[in-house]
Amino acid sequence: MTNDFFLLLTMRIIHTADWHLGRRFRGIDRTSEIAIALEQILKQAKELDVDAVLVAGDIFDVPNPPAYAERVAYHFFCELQAAGIPAIAIAGNHDSASRIDSIAQLLSLAGVRALGKPKRSADGGSITLNTKSGKLCVGAMPFASEQRLLDANAIWHSGDAKVRQEYREIVADLLQDLTTDFRDNTVNMLMGHMSIDGARLAKSEVAYYTREKYLLSSQTLPPEAQYIALGHIHIHQRIAKNSLAYYSGSLIQLDFGEAEQEKGFCLIELEPGSQAKVEFKPVACNKPLKVLQCDNDNLDAVLEAHQYHPGFLKVIVDLDSPQIGLADRVRQICSQALLIEPRYRDAPLEATEMTNIDPNNFDPAAEFCNYYQNRLGTTPQPAVLEGFQDLYKKFKETVNN
Repeated sequence: MTNDFFLLLTMRIIHTADWHLGRRFRGIDRTSEIAIALEQILKQAKELDVDAVLVAGDIFDVPNPPAYAERVAYHFFCELQAAGIPAIAIAGNHDSASRIDSIAQLLSLAGVRALGKPKRSADGGSITLNTKSGKLCVGAMPFASEQRLLDANAIWHSGDAKVRQEYREIVADLLQDLTTDFRDNTVNMLMGHMSIDGARLAKSEVAYYTREKYLLSSQTLPPEAQYIALGHIHIHQRIAKNSLAYYSGSLIQLDFGEAEQEKGFCLIELEPGSQAKVEFKPVACNKPLKVLQCDNDNLDAVLEAHQYHPGFLKVIVDLDSPQIGLADRVRQICSQALLIEPRYRDAPLEATEMTNIDPNNFDPAAEFCNYYQNRLGTTPQPAVLEGFQDLYKKFKETVNN
């Protein structure tokens, strides 16, 4: 009897973030892959009988997402509701905060408490859910843009250092305020879309929003929270060894900066006043990304070994000089190669003299050969020179017409 009672009080929460529905990468829409990952989360949410799902921002990849991307998100939330699982979702820097707020009332009909712009606890920033395992209190902190938090006059007339300090102080105050509804008999969490100092970046995040003014100290995070669910950084990680704060990471490998990274969500188990037990639950990538490194000698062998790779490839080829038809050669074996990047081995570079060119005596082929020699320390192959001359001819005809 005692064990049964204990289990009833143990709350299970899924923490996910950075879906980026509507994402296009090298001309390919990734939404179907994200939808498959969400179906895996949905299945596990039901099998694990979780009490709630937290979505820590960047639901969509752009502020005005395509209808099919919205359909995937709303289908996920409706399926959660059908399973009796409530959700809390906040806006990230890729989302439109105003859009999220404008549809919050509609989303509530699907059991989703959504928040677009940061609010103080008394104004709706603190959200309490009555779950089957007890009360869950979440202080929700959507992405806080500098323009929304700071006075325009202060931004224009204060130095960068002062603006950064003021921004960080306001965010710290807001986060602390979001703990005011925490109680001894509730499970108490914070959720935020933000960049914390010390986090490892996947390099696919928007640099402007992850460094300098938007970079927050881990000391900003209130210790009263039993768990802090973070979004924004795409690598799953714990902020510090003894930290309560975790990034769940992105749901799929969004670009080659995330190639071969394991993706998934966080499963949190805890009770009021207890330490959170956190487990990372991986989801299978439908179209995994992989980076291949090779040279001209082993290119075909490397490509043939990955000919049936189910996802997308980036192929880096070390060369002595540019090679005509390299992309065609790669894609003839691996049609799933999205990016072919030639890298040229170190060559002695000579300083290029700036000279006045007489347009009446200008020889484009000779100038191209000079440039080639200066940059690569060699002369272009006949096929390369012929390709340049054809391009120059077409360009000149276009200009003249």
